[in-house]
Amino acid sequence: MALFRRIFSGSSMILQSQFSSIRLNSTLTSPKLFVSGLSRYTSDENLKKAFEQFGSLTEAKVITDRATGRSKGFGFVSYETIEEADKAREGMNAKFLDGWVIFVDPAKPSMPRPPPPPPQDPMNFGITTNKTVGWTGR
Repeated sequence: MALFRRIFSGSSMILQSQFSSIRLNSTLTSPKLFVSGLSRYTSDENLKKAFEQFGSLTEAKVITDRATGRSKGFGFVSYETIEEADKAREGMNAKFLDGWVIFVDPAKPSMPRPPPPPPQDPMNFGITTNKTVGWTGR
């Protein structure tokens, strides 16, 4: 019995493993999915094309580095209903996209960032003095 079944679809190779169901234990509570393992060359459009076969997409976004503009290797896909998102998760988890195996998990809600710390001393402008001026070491 083969552990893997390979299907060639267009330019993307799809791989299904008997172990791909391990990541499907958690249930969906929102129609937003987290997609990890993306190639640095995967664009928003490629991500959309890969996932639109499972339902009506509202968003397909690859997260990029602000400085370089390159993909960080993950993204998010949102559907109109939870049922469509569940079909996409089952259909695309542990599959090849642009030559890389991707993993699809439920997206976690973003945590609010803590407020910045207040300034220490309003009279200190970042200038410090050296208390050992004049010390000769004798």
